Amino acid sequence: MSWQAYVDEHLLCDIDGQRLTAAAILGHDGSVWAQSESFPQKSLQFRSDVQLANVKPEEVTAVMNDFNEPGSLAPTGLYLAGTKYMVIQGEPGAVIRGKKGPGGVTIKKTTLAIIIGIYEEPMTPGQCNMVVERLGDYLLEQGF
Repeated sequence: MSWQAYVDEHLLCDIDGQRLTAAAILGHDGSVWAQSESFPQKSLQFRSDVQLANVKPEEVTAVMNDFNEPGSLAPTGLYLAGTKYMVIQGEPGAVIRGKKGPGGVTIKKTTLAIIIGIYEEPMTPGQCNMVVERLGDYLLEQGF
C-alpha cells in the first residue's frame, strides 16, 4: 500500500459521518510521505505541479523535541503551518494534541514518521484521536 493510500483510505475515512479536515504523514525530518489535498501546502515557485506541506522545519523540530521532552510545547503552543494550537492532554512521547477554536490537531509519533490529523467541528477531538492513533499504532506494529 502506498503512503498516499494510508492518508486517503485510513486518515480520511468516515467516522460516524465525520472526516478529518486535513491529514499528512511526515518523516521525522519533516519530509512529506503523503498528504491530503486540503493539508496546508504551498506550490514551489519554479514548478507549479509540485505541492509541499507548508509545515516549517522549525515546527517539525519543535514537535519532535516535545516527543523527546514532553511538555516543551505547552508554554509556547504548537505551531503547524503557521497556525497556533493550544497544547492539551496527550500521551508523553507518543501523542501531541492541540486545540484551536472549534477544531484541533492530533499528532502521533511512530518509529519513522509522524501522523497528523486536523479536524473541525462537528468532528470531535475523540474521533480525530481515534483515527490518527489507530493508524499510528498499526504503523508501529509494522515497524514504521
